[in-house]
Amino acid sequence: MKNIDEKEKKLNDALIKLRGLNKKDNSEIKEFSILKDQKNQLEIEKNQIIKSFEILEEENLKLKNQVNELKKETLISKQKETRFNEKIDELNQETDNLLDEINKWQM
Repeated sequence: MKNIDEKEKKLNDALIKLRGLNKKDNSEIKEFSILKDQKNQLEIEKNQIIKSFEILEEENLKLKNQVNELKKETLISKQKETRFNEKIDELNQETDNLLDEINKWQM
């Protein structure tokens, strides 16, 4: 009988230890699950940020191209303005010359 009582006590002790392990394992499993959920959330946020970054890079390239086009247009416009001013200067000079000629003939 003593042997059975000892075995029963050892069995109860083992069961108590097993229950403690199960609780510990359950809390670790819950912690692991929480960490896994947090990791998944962070990966989702990371992917969203990467996607936003790629969109911003595309927009940046488009804007750079637009700025370059505007610079080209501005340069062309300045060149046209310079040519126009040169033509006006030439015409003014010609007009002055013609007026001088007219004045010479009138005298």
